[in-house]
Amino acid sequence: MSAGTGGGEAVEPLRRAAEEQVGGARILSEYGSAFRMGGFDWDLVGGVMIMDDAALEVFDMDRSEYDDRPETLGTRVLPDEGRRLDTMVAQALKEGSEQYGAYFRIRRRDGRHQWTHTQGLVHRDPSGRPVRIVGVVRDATHELTESAARLGLDEGRRQRAGVVEGTTAALAYARTVQDVIDLLNDSHALEHFGAASLVMGLLEAGRIHLVAEGPAGAFVPGTRFTRVDEPYPMSEVIRTLRPRFIDSARDFADSYPVLWPHISGLGITAAAYLPLIAQARPIGALGLLYSDRTGFSEDERTLLVALGSSIAQSLQRAVLYEQEHDLAEGLQTAMLPRRIPEVPGAQTAVRYRSARLGRDIGGDWYDVIVLPGGRVGAVIGDVQGHDTHAAAVMGQLRIVLRAYAAEGHPPATVMARASVFLHELDTERFATCTYAEVDLATGVVQVVRAGHVDPLVREVDGGCRRVPVEGGLPLGLSAEFGRLDYPVTTLELDPGQTLMLYTDGLVEKPGADLDEGFEWLTSLVKRGPGDLQLLADHLCDVVADRGGEDDVAILLLRRDGGYAVPAGRFRQHAAQSDPEALSSARHMVRAAVRAWGAEERADEIELVADELMTNALMHTDGGAIVTLRILAGPVRRLRVEVEDRSSALPRRREAGEAGVSGRGLLLVEQISDVWGVESRGGGKCVWCEFTLER
Repeated sequence: MSAGTGGGEAVEPLRRAAEEQVGGARILSEYGSAFRMGGFDWDLVGGVMIMDDAALEVFDMDRSEYDDRPETLGTRVLPDEGRRLDTMVAQALKEGSEQYGAYFRIRRRDGRHQWTHTQGLVHRDPSGRPVRIVGVVRDATHELTESAARLGLDEGRRQRAGVVEGTTAALAYARTVQDVIDLLNDSHALEHFGAASLVMGLLEAGRIHLVAEGPAGAFVPGTRFTRVDEPYPMSEVIRTLRPRFIDSARDFADSYPVLWPHISGLGITAAAYLPLIAQARPIGALGLLYSDRTGFSEDERTLLVALGSSIAQSLQRAVLYEQEHDLAEGLQTAMLPRRIPEVPGAQTAVRYRSARLGRDIGGDWYDVIVLPGGRVGAVIGDVQGHDTHAAAVMGQLRIVLRAYAAEGHPPATVMARASVFLHELDTERFATCTYAEVDLATGVVQVVRAGHVDPLVREVDGGCRRVPVEGGLPLGLSAEFGRLDYPVTTLELDPGQTLMLYTDGLVEKPGADLDEGFEWLTSLVKRGPGDLQLLADHLCDVVADRGGEDDVAILLLRRDGGYAVPAGRFRQHAAQSDPEALSSARHMVRAAVRAWGAEERADEIELVADELMTNALMHTDGGAIVTLRILAGPVRRLRVEVEDRSSALPRRREAGEAGVSGRGLLLVEQISDVWGVESRGGGKCVWCEFTLER
């Protein structure tokens, strides 16, 4: 439905839902316009928000101006309010909340600012995905000032009281000290109180740190940090814990002769300095500077003191938040690799971006592990939660994953052991993870996924595709439920192709499912720069502009062309209990033969290697290890070795009556140039060699 064709009919289901669920009987339907209250129905999947006429009237918007897109309403909402509102709605959707409510300000046609309130009910599909929000919007200006009206205050006082209450409501969403400063400067509280500008200082280690400087040209050299015992108004209110109201320019000059000569040219006629007190101790001071008034009434002083109290509480929360977040961020930085090693045969780029939402930082991590034989392990993961505990668990998981990979375990074993480790920790957290082991000589990639998002591959020409990877349960949960079998997906990475691993914060978008997020990401990568470092920066910048509510970790690995393993050797373990082991090993053999230029005997080598591996898996216990190597000498030879734990030597048998079995070793003898058996400790090695053209 377009905005100008029959809006009333399409919104009727919304009105009924709002009447039934918000609890307003039939008041919304019959009296919404009179009470400046309207309803909306927001389709999160389609991105359409239907507004009834009363709701549009609250936004001071004509039906012809509205196109059923929520972005259009953003032209009315003040920028700082819009960001706060988007964050609050996104948080409600992510945390599974059934409803939300918020106050925010809009700018009407005549330039006046109006306090508005919205209440929404979140509808979810059976899987828990949010699909719809039904709610109301109303003019809340009267609500925020009615307490003052009941006291019979004059219009100016009611307006100032409303500003204090509205500012207090807005301050509840400030997360950092800069958020508080920006909100005070952008909230027009100064305008309503008649103040020209503000200054603010925070008490740090016995000194006052000036964090907001006032009007342009107001900064006094040497006052960035001042002592509490110096003759300045901020120092005085912090020492005495009492506000200081300066009624005139003469009062300012007489009371603070050291400061006044530096600011006398700014036209200041009055000032109010307020101590910022939280939990019975000073945390700073606020100064409001006036240029067109003298003196303060008793009501004005009372309201300003109330404003100072609200600002102090908000500042204390912001300071604590920044301290805790910096602690967690420092902890996570210490847990992440200090540097990514140089990987011969590949280019790598890693990035971590903190969303700075929630109280602390998350447990996202990445790692690059250089392995023997020209192989490299790439890890990306995300521990559940956003706190210091998540960061601590992340650090331990990163270390054990690196240790298991360095010990030479295949990817599925690395993931299973990491899951057992997490399950045995004293924690209820789980983690998602993807581990990819890349052979840079052949391009063979073995990927194991534990509840994580699928990787992407960027083509040489810039195209991008999602790589479906069969996965297992997240780390910790797979051990708890006894499902430690992680399937291995094998793919090939050609020279110039890039493997992209990342955490879900890169593809999660409010109101959209993961498939839509993958489409958005692949399109973004296609349009992104070709340079690996620039591409990583581009992805982080776009996520920051989008306002993502989760942390993001990114690992990009591009395979270079022309790289060969110096020793000409490739090895892979084939577990007997792994149904994909034989297929993966075949894939590895085929890629290795092609990479080493042995195409003329590729079919023969693959056939013999497959026969030896099949015999080992069928007739012995404990799996097998297949090794391919190029032998030095005057004649170029390729050697295939298959090791198992059985000491029983193989023997040739006559084929059965059906001719199905008994031909294995005969086949090996006929195709290869030479073969043999060697005893090795508690097992044996069956080998064969092929002469290659140079």
